[in-house]
Amino acid sequence: MSKTIKILSTSDVHGFVYPTDFSSRKNVTELGLLKAGSFIKQTKANAADNEIVVALENGDLIQGSPLTSYLADHSDHRDFLSSITKKIGYDAGILGNHEFNYGFNYIKSSEAARNYPILNANIDGAIKAGIADKPYTIIERNGVKIAILGLTTAFIPNWELAKNIPDLKFNSILPIAKQLIPGLRKQADIVIVSYHGGIEADPATGEPTEKYTVENEGYRLLTEVPGIDALVTGHQHRTLATKINGVPFTQPGVHGTNVGEITLTLDDDKHVIANDSQLISTAPIQIDPELVPDSTLNNTVQNWLDQPMGTVAGADMRIDDPMAARLHGHPYLELINQVQMDALGTDIASTALFSNDLTGYGREVSMREIINNYPYPNLGFLEKVSGADLKAALERCASFFTLEDGKVEISKAFTTPKLQLFNYDFYSGIDYEFDLNKPVGSRLTKLEYHGQSVTDKQSLLVAMNNYRGIGGGEYSMFGSDKLVKQTSDSIQNLTIEYLKKHHPYQAIQPHNFNVIK
Repeated sequence: MSKTIKILSTSDVHGFVYPTDFSSRKNVTELGLLKAGSFIKQTKANAADNEIVVALENGDLIQGSPLTSYLADHSDHRDFLSSITKKIGYDAGILGNHEFNYGFNYIKSSEAARNYPILNANIDGAIKAGIADKPYTIIERNGVKIAILGLTTAFIPNWELAKNIPDLKFNSILPIAKQLIPGLRKQADIVIVSYHGGIEADPATGEPTEKYTVENEGYRLLTEVPGIDALVTGHQHRTLATKINGVPFTQPGVHGTNVGEITLTLDDDKHVIANDSQLISTAPIQIDPELVPDSTLNNTVQNWLDQPMGTVAGADMRIDDPMAARLHGHPYLELINQVQMDALGTDIASTALFSNDLTGYGREVSMREIINNYPYPNLGFLEKVSGADLKAALERCASFFTLEDGKVEISKAFTTPKLQLFNYDFYSGIDYEFDLNKPVGSRLTKLEYHGQSVTDKQSLLVAMNNYRGIGGGEYSMFGSDKLVKQTSDSIQNLTIEYLKKHHPYQAIQPHNFNVIK
């Protein structure tokens, strides 16, 4: 009798547990770990005699929601997520890049209640540091030996604070997989790779969809390394379920909206004779009551989010038109820049409108608004850069836009294959202008500081977040070698303190930026 293996996966849940996006206390959005976990738990419980179900948590679980912001500040609840995942039935977990945002101790405390191994084979030092258990695991079910190899995007040093990744070396997954897969094939009947990274080429044509780096290596993995039966991916927040080189793979989006499902059909000799992949929407899934934690913490978090943090006078800080905010600046963006400048003692700063879902602030500002609009635990960086560096950064920003029949649109490079709205910055403290009729790389037509044109050799102190400050988003003109100082607290918390000092905060619409189209 043939056997079937179902490989179920979640990835990039980012701390969204309950079916809500936290936009309001009463919001209900059909997503979250409880829905995805209920599907996995039920599928395992209902498996037929000839069916093997393997479940994988593919990383970026413990950071990214208002709930996880609360957990980061309240150590007595840090194992909350793993107290849920242990009931789901995962067979292994993977380190994502955002697992590192709060450091090693946070990873270990967040994962303390789990009953499955964390796998990683390509980060030297991860096992010694206690944040991973082993490079791979081999499980035996129904007489079938299944190897699961864990890999994580090697691009993490390009984003993460050095203090959060001490003594770690991040290696490309390709040589590691080439080294380990042949041995796993000898030990196991089936080899699965669970990779917190993405696909860098079109699955059908092989045409690159981004620059080849060690950030996303999934396509090269399946075309250069034989012996893999199934690949679980993530990181890019894409919804993918297809094959590369005949090997099925999935990527289930974000926030538990889907579960990846790969099906392998085996013959009597345990060889794969058929395979398939699909995504299961979690929207209609009924939550298993056994997974639902006590409501006390959820109520506490909602109360915490509803705390008043300050008041706003002056300009309207609601964001109704994200494109207009990027083209003309916005009072919300100006506030974040003022927060960074105040904390770091300079008068130039940049920040991004991270997504089109951000709503800005009302007249009464709550913790919910602060965290939903600035969802990352970024620190502020102060860097000493040259005028040439600043010009290069602004040209990168100018490339965010394209003209289509006279209308300003977002360049495909910032939307495909992954939406990268967070890689366009608005600057305060300088007067500058883009001409979108000019070619990319030559669009900056004005740059003044204190009323004077900026020269290439001029030195300037610019505040930004740490992601940008270490060159994240292809801003190689910035880097830790130019760092003068950094904040000890997150920009989220600095914003709270700033609003307390400026009560009410006088919001202003900036007028230092112009776009010619």
